[in-house]
Amino acid sequence: MVHTVGSALVRRILFSAIAIAMGCLVGCGGGGSSSSSSSGSSSSSSSSSSSTQTIASAAPNVATLVVDCGPATICDSNSPAVNLAYVDVTVCVPGNSNECQTFDHIQVDTQSYGLRILADATDVDGNTLSLSLPAELQDADQPNAGEPLAECAVFADGYSWGPLDTAVVTVSGETTSLAVPVQVIGASAYSNVPSDCQTASVNNPEDTVALFGANGIIGVGPFVQDCGSVCADGDVSPTYYYTCSTPTACTDNTVDVNQQATNPVAYFADSNGVIVELPPVAANGASSVTGALVFGIGTESNNAIGNALVFGADPDTGAISTTFNGQTLTNSVLDSGSNGYFFNDSSIMQCTQNSGFEGFYCPTTGSVALEATVEACSGCSSTGSSNVSFTVGDPENFAASVAAADDLAGPVGTGLAEAGGVFDWGLTFYYGRNVFTAISGMNTPVGDGPYYAF
Repeated sequence: MVHTVGSALVRRILFSAIAIAMGCLVGCGGGGSSSSSSSGSSSSSSSSSSSTQTIASAAPNVATLVVDCGPATICDSNSPAVNLAYVDVTVCVPGNSNECQTFDHIQVDTQSYGLRILADATDVDGNTLSLSLPAELQDADQPNAGEPLAECAVFADGYSWGPLDTAVVTVSGETTSLAVPVQVIGASAYSNVPSDCQTASVNNPEDTVALFGANGIIGVGPFVQDCGSVCADGDVSPTYYYTCSTPTACTDNTVDVNQQATNPVAYFADSNGVIVELPPVAANGASSVTGALVFGIGTESNNAIGNALVFGADPDTGAISTTFNGQTLTNSVLDSGSNGYFFNDSSIMQCTQNSGFEGFYCPTTGSVALEATVEACSGCSSTGSSNVSFTVGDPENFAASVAAADDLAGPVGTGLAEAGGVFDWGLTFYYGRNVFTAISGMNTPVGDGPYYAF
């Protein structure tokens, strides 16, 4: 299963090999193009956050963030999830606050965009998605106006297909100010997956909870929409958006920015970004970890940026830079949706086939201590730089109960490796840190997003 301990997860949304070649590794930004600004150059050395790390307590802009073995259907299987962070999310029929369902184990991903729910997910009352959500219909200025929209969400580890509906989204005490597009993955009526969707990245369907490793995903990355003008203007082929004359007859199409999968945080009261806050994990891992997903940066008393270093991100791609083993990897990201560090190092042994850990590193020495330098993007006005020490462990030594480990790592896939150099700082990086993601074009006390800070 793609998202379990036995196989690597890189939950970063992609938009075709063409988009990769363009450097659009995290979804081409649709939320503005202002670069961040701060007081200038800064640097630090870091192996974890300082001993003064504070995790936000309960508040309307704070959601409980849990890393555990996953939804019941995953947790009770032989392949529980590892290093996936989840929150509860409520979806309501627009205009009817009494028609709602709350789903737990929705994965939090700082490198994708929009809420996506699995059709076979069960809510906190044990019911599958049963709301009569209105279909998102193609705008009048686009081809096939009035037809329902569907999307092929292409992640680095597979694809997810399904229609776009509209819903009001609530997380903790934050509610979208309007109905936003929500994808329903694996909707039974949409059983005919377009061939170009199946072959767009990895021909690996992720259309059930068991395959996806979560009841859904909430993309809270550094842009508002997942591919912006690229998908609106048809600058990428296929567009990954489709109009459907019937649920089984869907055609590639362009789609206006406002109808694309939408980062719901941009429509919350605390709308300029998020903070992922997780405590450190013991050396031998943990069966669960509890932290916080905080909405807003500098908007409340509990989300001040303080003395965190600011790393300006590329205004088109959201990427920053990492220097590792003498290479400068300019398409690097801080990515809560990946379940490990992902980078290429031929000196580290990869796990053997059929070991249950394919796609990860299994050092022959049991563990390897490494260091890399995280830096702002070239040309960004926020020029943070930090030397980060980290460890790569051997997942074959994991206890069966481990769901959180800070030393899981693996190589970058071929497509990403050829895209200008990638170091994916996954959820392993987040343990023991408060990591900020500022949305492009949104104002914060240290300047406009996109940027990351820790």
